[in-house]
Amino acid sequence: DQRRADAYDELGLGGTYDLVFRNLPVLYDQHAQGTRALDFGCGTGRSTRFLQALGFTTTGVDISAEMVEYARRHESSGDYRVIVDGDFQSLPRSGFDLIQSAFTFDNISGLERRVRIMSGLRKLLDKSGMLVNIVSTPEIYTHEWVTFSTRDFPENATARGGDVVKIITTDYSDARPVEDVLWTHEDYLHLFEASGLEVVRVERPLATGDEGIAWKSETSIAPWAIYILTLS
Repeated sequence: DQRRADAYDELGLGGTYDLVFRNLPVLYDQHAQGTRALDFGCGTGRSTRFLQALGFTTTGVDISAEMVEYARRHESSGDYRVIVDGDFQSLPRSGFDLIQSAFTFDNISGLERRVRIMSGLRKLLDKSGMLVNIVSTPEIYTHEWVTFSTRDFPENATARGGDVVKIITTDYSDARPVEDVLWTHEDYLHLFEASGLEVVRVERPLATGDEGIAWKSETSIAPWAIYILTLS
């Protein structure tokens, strides 16, 4: 809704998110073989602008018109598109060297739907391209973080793959909990195999403790998983 979009636009790439975004440039240098990028689930454009700053020519897509409107305000010349859930017909088949999905699959429920969407993204990938799927680990929903809180939701501890879990983002003005869908590592491996993708690398970044940030769980428990995928 508009209130959520307003709040989401306040977020930067710091705090707990920094553990992901500081690692991506090196991963992209090592694995990306072109400059055509798709940001799947671009939100208000922060992850799209991140890719552009790395030299990628980037298209950002999202199902939320409110989010995309913010992205266009930030960058009127950017290529931002609203798409219907899982409908990629407006995008070029085999047209991208890099597809980045930053936390988008945290909000996609149902195995059949997830396979349909991931398989659709696969068709957009160049034969030598890579898909980077950045997701929340199950542990993020049972600990405290610089950017998130879950202490009000003890029921998260008994959640299984496919269950709805709740988490509060403390770095923006909307105190309402976000409802995500919990998926395990095994769930993701099954998803990738069913979608015709091969895992070539998995990263679970931790904080070192030398960043000058009063981390909570970030130095010992990985809140994120980064999957580097290619066509199988």
